[in-house]
Amino acid sequence: MCESAVQIGNSNQVEVTMKSAVLILFASLILFAPPTSARKEEIPKSLSESVGGALGWAEKGFLSVAEAMPETKYSYIPTGGNFEGVRSFGEQVKHVACAQFAFFNEIEGKTPPEHCEKGGPSPAKTKAELLKYLRDSFNYGDHVLAAITAQNALDRVEGPYAGPNTRIGIAVAAVWHITDHYGQLVVYLRLNGIVPPVTQQYPLKVR
Repeated sequence: MCESAVQIGNSNQVEVTMKSAVLILFASLILFAPPTSARKEEIPKSLSESVGGALGWAEKGFLSVAEAMPETKYSYIPTGGNFEGVRSFGEQVKHVACAQFAFFNEIEGKTPPEHCEKGGPSPAKTKAELLKYLRDSFNYGDHVLAAITAQNALDRVEGPYAGPNTRIGIAVAAVWHITDHYGQLVVYLRLNGIVPPVTQQYPLKVR
């Protein structure tokens, strides 16, 4: 066989191999790619769902740190650095729960609890009581948020907690408020040798 014939044969084999590889790759992409409908469903379909995603993440993170701290440390207040006048760990949890009720009471046009900066009127004191108060406040907020629509999102809201504002504006303020206190309680946990649960999922070098 002449040299040119060998080259042509090799060329044909390479071409066939490349075509086969492309077909396999294309088939794999089709097999593992999620359906178009599934990809579309990953996007929030309303204003309340858009804010609800961030609110859910914030709630999950805050609840995890509240659960992670031992009950004996709920009275803990940092002493190193400048922590004069700060809330104890338990007082932080109670403040967030009270404020969550307050924000969403305002959205519904109800009278919010007074003095959430001091924990508000709830008698909750133990870890179990405070966690229940916190969960109840999150469930209530989620329920009210679900009723915010494109038609009422910009309705005016009055009140001492982030008001005057709009319904959607108060909901966004609620998300910010939870994350603000989450950041503070992360410090409380770490000063007690506890890595925040949300952070534990990451490799040690990025904690």
